[in-house]
Amino acid sequence: MNFQPAAISGDRVSRAWSGDMIAPLSDRGQGTAASFVSKTFDHEGAGLPIELFISALGLYRCFINGTRVGNDVLTPGWTNYDDRIAYQRYDISKLLKPGRNRIEIWLADGWYRSPIMWGAKAIPNCWGDRIGAIADLVGPSGPLLSTDTTWQSGPLPILKSGIYFGEIFDARLENAAETHGVERLPFDKGLLVAHETAAVRELQPLAPIDSWSDDEGRTIYDFGQNAGGYVRYRVRGAGGAEVRVEHAEVLGPDRHFDNRNYRAAAAHTLYTLRGDGDETYAPHFTFHGFRYARVTINGNAKIVEIASIPISSVPEPAGGFTSGNSLVNRLVQNTIWSQRANFVEVPTDCPQRDERLGWTGDAQVFAATACWLSDSQSFLSKYLRDVMADQREDGAVSHFSPDPTRLHPADFPGYAGSTGWGDAIVVIPWVLYTHYGNRAVLSECLDPMVRWVDFVWSISDGPIVRPPSHWGARGFTFGDWLQPVGDNRKPRPTIADDCAATIYHFISTDLLARIAAVLGEEALEEQMKRRAGEIRLAFANEFITPAGRLAHNDQTSYALAFLYDLIPAEHRQAAQQHFRKVIIDADYKIGTGFIGTPALLPALTKLGMDDLAEKVFLQEDVPGWLYQVSKGATTIWERWDSMAPDGTIYEPDMNSYNHYAYGAVCQWLFECVAGISPSPEAAGFAEVIVDPAPIPSLSPVSAYHDISQGRIEAGWHCTGSEITYVLTLPEGCVGRFRPGRRHQNPTLNGEPVFEDAVLPPGTHRLVFSLPDS
Repeated sequence: MNFQPAAISGDRVSRAWSGDMIAPLSDRGQGTAASFVSKTFDHEGAGLPIELFISALGLYRCFINGTRVGNDVLTPGWTNYDDRIAYQRYDISKLLKPGRNRIEIWLADGWYRSPIMWGAKAIPNCWGDRIGAIADLVGPSGPLLSTDTTWQSGPLPILKSGIYFGEIFDARLENAAETHGVERLPFDKGLLVAHETAAVRELQPLAPIDSWSDDEGRTIYDFGQNAGGYVRYRVRGAGGAEVRVEHAEVLGPDRHFDNRNYRAAAAHTLYTLRGDGDETYAPHFTFHGFRYARVTINGNAKIVEIASIPISSVPEPAGGFTSGNSLVNRLVQNTIWSQRANFVEVPTDCPQRDERLGWTGDAQVFAATACWLSDSQSFLSKYLRDVMADQREDGAVSHFSPDPTRLHPADFPGYAGSTGWGDAIVVIPWVLYTHYGNRAVLSECLDPMVRWVDFVWSISDGPIVRPPSHWGARGFTFGDWLQPVGDNRKPRPTIADDCAATIYHFISTDLLARIAAVLGEEALEEQMKRRAGEIRLAFANEFITPAGRLAHNDQTSYALAFLYDLIPAEHRQAAQQHFRKVIIDADYKIGTGFIGTPALLPALTKLGMDDLAEKVFLQEDVPGWLYQVSKGATTIWERWDSMAPDGTIYEPDMNSYNHYAYGAVCQWLFECVAGISPSPEAAGFAEVIVDPAPIPSLSPVSAYHDISQGRIEAGWHCTGSEITYVLTLPEGCVGRFRPGRRHQNPTLNGEPVFEDAVLPPGTHRLVFSLPDS
């Protein structure tokens, strides 16, 4: 009874439906009790294959003869529901019996009509105000049963549920009678598409590693890992007793339970017992971000067993990295857990507070890391369709997708058009192409890419982009979001909006020229090459001094400009020295935000400044990757300073402890430290660029990555200045090693290497010495 996701291609995958979209007349609207629709029917075809095709407005769970269909959660998923709605397909043959059968579909608000966005301005009924279900049971001879107006409905024991709210469940109200009928809703069945990615699934339960009681007698459980999911428990007690579960990511000083950073999200569950022995409960139509749970019991009841249940659309790892440094190893694990928690139908910023939105900037900077750590092809392809559905008429790309503000602009005007964020429409397809050889996604997104780069050019009618400073104005940019500035009495330099916007203007335009070349769009390729050349020249004239110093003299400017070859040859040596001095003056502490951070270490490695890359990466003070690990983080933080050295929570109004963006450093670990990269010239890992840049203090290093051809394994250890590097490539995958400055006297499989070497499938041993520093 497995869910079967649709194949990803440029075409929507749909089917002919016999059923209607029906709404339960027992439903009283958003924020009220959930409802079910049901039908009793006869079935005499024992042993015949029967499939269920099903979808909903809102979220659904389906039961046949009391047994749940499948084990997917949060179905049918989250899309721009006015553009398309996913449906699922299940083999239900073994759930049916000869004679009378009953199907029951539970329905709740979900993303469809839960209040979405934040605070008092959260939008209820964003995509619609009626929940409903559509279903076909299909056998060899055609439809066996379909949703129509003969179905019945009734209230569920779920008295209230919501994505941010949580869930209230009264077990005394289970097995409610069918008290109402249903109504056929006007509905365009053409919106229904086969689920475009894997279903959200539960991971292995996490048992608590500690528990204690607070001053009010409430029990706090520590599950040892911040995750996206929910708490499942077994409870025993008297009917009418209540169990309330609240959630938190961190503890304040003295192990004080603190979830102020959830803001307006109640993010709790309340369960009322039936009182007939052991009862097991977990919420049905919501999820939370948490490591800790606080349990309050009112009445005579006792928790018998409790666990954290993580959920994710990408539960299986596709890559791993370990080193001789335990903090680095934990950083990689933190990134994996942040990806799991935030890759729930949509790549969200965070899973806990009143937000949980698919921010395009976060997804753009993290996409390559996501593909290293999990098979993210169908997940990100599906997300790009949401991004395209939200694109504005003038080409502006939403700050997040699915975008509630597009349908309610009066409440949230101007939520589109930020450089670094909207560039997701160009960057993510390219990542999918290089990692998976997916040309279809390039074709599907080509026109939206062109519209985006044309929009950015139009902001200032030219190559230099001068964004307005006010949120909501056309072309407003987030710049290098959350860039640290150090001591507020003498802050370190930061990149300005015009510089950041112009750099990303170049990145997407240049990338679009490469994409056009892949697709054989010669006219577009030439147009974008010319435009990229104009931007490169204008950037140098506007932002580089005759002495080779960038205008804002900050880490982000240098990192991005060097990584994307925006520094003219005559200025490179001087600019590199300025870059070095900026890093040293900051005491090797990070000075980059969301768009600068993924570029920082790759740029230093590209320039051969491995000594600086090592010191920046491994320093354990704030701001730094390993600071948060040393503070006990088990996921990636939103801010470098999310927690003070004394354990104090910083600024709870915007402070998530499960934000994957800064985990983008893992791309550098795979591509530079482990030395394996997908070649754009032979996409999909048909060819691997082999270019290790060892950090000796990390020895020994081991990495793996699963691709369609098999598994790539790479690792090295350091003996003095000598590096022994071992690489294994699967059939259908070749490597290309080009000796560089850091590879002194290289030998490959015992033979000296003087020029580019092609490595066939199999295991290879590369030995070289590091240059003197």
